[in-house]
Amino acid sequence: MTKDQTRSDGQADTRPPVVVVTGPTASGKSGLALALAHAFDGVIVNSDAMQVYRELSVLTARPTAGDLELAPHRLYGVLPGAAACSAGRWRGLALAEIAAAQEAGRLPLVVGGTGLYLRALARGLTELPAIPAGLRQAARERHQALGGPAMRAELALRDPATAARLRPGDTQRLIRAWEVLEATGRPLAEWQAEDGGEPAPYRFLCIALMPPRKALHAACDGRFLRMLEAGALDEVRALLALGLDPELPVMKALGVPELAAHLHGALRLETAVAQAQQATRRYAKRQTTWLRTQMPRDFTSNQVSPVVVEKQYSESLKGEIFTIIRNFVLTA
Repeated sequence: MTKDQTRSDGQADTRPPVVVVTGPTASGKSGLALALAHAFDGVIVNSDAMQVYRELSVLTARPTAGDLELAPHRLYGVLPGAAACSAGRWRGLALAEIAAAQEAGRLPLVVGGTGLYLRALARGLTELPAIPAGLRQAARERHQALGGPAMRAELALRDPATAARLRPGDTQRLIRAWEVLEATGRPLAEWQAEDGGEPAPYRFLCIALMPPRKALHAACDGRFLRMLEAGALDEVRALLALGLDPELPVMKALGVPELAAHLHGALRLETAVAQAQQATRRYAKRQTTWLRTQMPRDFTSNQVSPVVVEKQYSESLKGEIFTIIRNFVLTA
């Protein structure tokens, strides 16, 4: 047994193993997950915040029918877009799927790039105090009066850590961060940094794909063009026909605002595509920042450190990665 698989008290770590496959968008996570599921009799559990919504299949690069035949997939397209999925709700669903996989003798493979969801899984969630209804309403009214960019700028003065990871158009989370500040006098980032939650009862090995920026940007741009060819525009058209609240997370998924603007006649298709590609690249940059700064804190426990692969996934990496995971699983 290697040092990495022992607890700080020197005893063997007997918690069941869970493998996390993460990385920025278009880094090859899904391809690696399928290969791992085939090799290790795994069940793939989604940890992408947008892939939980059933209305978005093409634009979120959800697994294809062929992928679903190759391995069991869980928590993909399980909620309607009208439901705003929180990290807490996702964690409960994910823990149930992980337990079911292990009960069936399979290896749980948690796959996705939503850092908040992965952090919630590993460390648990600190329970926030209840927010009075009056403060909730006041936060919404302030956002309406200021607009997203100005409210984000104000938030940055009081909670720079939270503001740094939010986009001006992320209305729901901007309002949430503001109301927490007003109700508690403490930044949301401080609450989230606390270890007040209940950690998951598992031993995690995190595999992070981290391609070079130039290659990743090219992959992001190319993938969006393939999404367009696969019917992304029709998917957004159908989503708009549902008449959902524009502030819902599903309405702000990568590519939706830009293609919706085109369908409304506000943007030429070429411009919408360019803006969506730019938004995707920026999102990949934020994910990369989390992977380099927050992931080591969230997934380094009992000397089991994340494995960073600074390449796009390809078949040539299978041998190296499979050996690492095989050693990790066999020590359970």
